[in-house]
Amino acid sequence: MPYDLLTFSRQIDAEVALRTLRARDAPALYALIDGNRRHLREWLPFVDDAQDVTDTQRFILEAARLADEQKGMAAGIWDGETLAGVIGLMEISARNRNAEIGYWLGVEHQGRGLVTRACRALITYAFDTVALHRVEIYCAPKNARSRAIPERLGFVIEGTLREAEWLYDHYVDNVLYAMLAPAWDAGS
Repeated sequence: MPYDLLTFSRQIDAEVALRTLRARDAPALYALIDGNRRHLREWLPFVDDAQDVTDTQRFILEAARLADEQKGMAAGIWDGETLAGVIGLMEISARNRNAEIGYWLGVEHQGRGLVTRACRALITYAFDTVALHRVEIYCAPKNARSRAIPERLGFVIEGTLREAEWLYDHYVDNVLYAMLAPAWDAGS
């Protein structure tokens, strides 16, 4: 196995760390989702699926299964000792050497560059360790905070996917951003 997504861990700086979510993180994950339900629901389709700690435990177990199969992973974004959000590699394709990065952060942790730092670390890992060639990020056209991250990191906008995602009771568009390994500058 060339890489181990089950035990992924990165100390980014004195403030921020990434670590694969574990079963013991389920209560903190549920509390973070529950405390940010209104904010997250505006952009993300999973919020109604997290009705109690058991639901977050199921999510973590499914993420572990995907990590074991090297098809994806979910890591906590830790702000000191506090779970601040989640970032993950999704839909890893060994054949095409590509994947999607998804992320979200609790409102109280926004505005300090945590997700940008987390993305930079995970993208570098994806290119250098997982040996991916392409990383994609999808954002809602009106989600300015989310869109700022791939733009800040030098991703290229490849277009808008019309009505690409079902969000509770309607379809929403997604803006597709992409980065290729030869163009990645981890220090950007």
